[in-house]
Amino acid sequence: MVRGRAPGPGGGVGAGGGLLVVGDVATDVVARHRAPLARGTDTTAGIRLLPGGAGANAACWAARWGCADVRLLARVGTDARAWHEASLRDAGVRACLVVDDEVPTATVISLVDASAERTFLTDGGASVRLSAEDWSPSLLDGVGRLHLSGYLYFSEAGRGAAAAALASARERGVAVSVDPASVAFIEELGVKRFLAEIEGAETLLPNEDEARLLTGLADAGKAAAALSRPARVAVVTLGEAGAVVAEAGEVTARVPPVATHPVDSTGAGDAFTGAYLATRLTGAEPPEAAEEGCRAGATAVTLAGGRPTGPGREER
Repeated sequence: MVRGRAPGPGGGVGAGGGLLVVGDVATDVVARHRAPLARGTDTTAGIRLLPGGAGANAACWAARWGCADVRLLARVGTDARAWHEASLRDAGVRACLVVDDEVPTATVISLVDASAERTFLTDGGASVRLSAEDWSPSLLDGVGRLHLSGYLYFSEAGRGAAAAALASARERGVAVSVDPASVAFIEELGVKRFLAEIEGAETLLPNEDEARLLTGLADAGKAAAALSRPARVAVVTLGEAGAVVAEAGEVTARVPPVATHPVDSTGAGDAFTGAYLATRLTGAEPPEAAEEGCRAGATAVTLAGGRPTGPGREER
């Protein structure tokens, strides 16, 4: 059980301050198909239009996991502003959305197969245009933790926004976490460049594939230990195998998985991140927070899309 709060959704928050997420909001087109895709013709699928985005999803899960003060800085187009603002507000997230008049909101097509594995087709839209000009240090007022979505680092403007936010957080002594987000995009940017951009973050939250890419190490525990040296904490999610926690170069915990029946793995990592950060804000140590993250991830894979159930998840 996590100290200072009831475990799981609805738990109270300690005096650790709020959570600010800087990242992305997206409109998700989730297509679940049981048969393999039939190239050049039709494949039957269940299709839903849902609010998404890695940053927004993590924020919603943090609120669902008991954090009473969750804020999100992101950029959206005029096309879906009202829907996304309402969805975030209903989920308990204070949305600080910059409206872009030139490009539409990010859109992600999530193809989910019979094994619940998802493949993304991503149009970054307005989200990749979030920039340093959209940042203000005042956004950190009352904040105990800053979380940066890895998708920020895959555009020049986003890297500027992330750098400005990270610099402000370090000046104020606010802990910063980063979710690397995408193997394909890290490869495109370059591992060395990515690691240089996130220097100064206190916590890294990669999945197993991202951790292997960032370190060149096949073993998840060794990769976590290596990543916890430039940062202070690295928590590597292992999907159905749970998670491994490393601090200051040493593995400190291997967290077992939570049994579940997955239908869609979209947003499982975001759920882990949100619950992990909400729990850390209560004063819990990384292993305890990772246990809560695994619980949230196990819940997420039973749902279509990347958000928790309840208000804030309505289809468009």
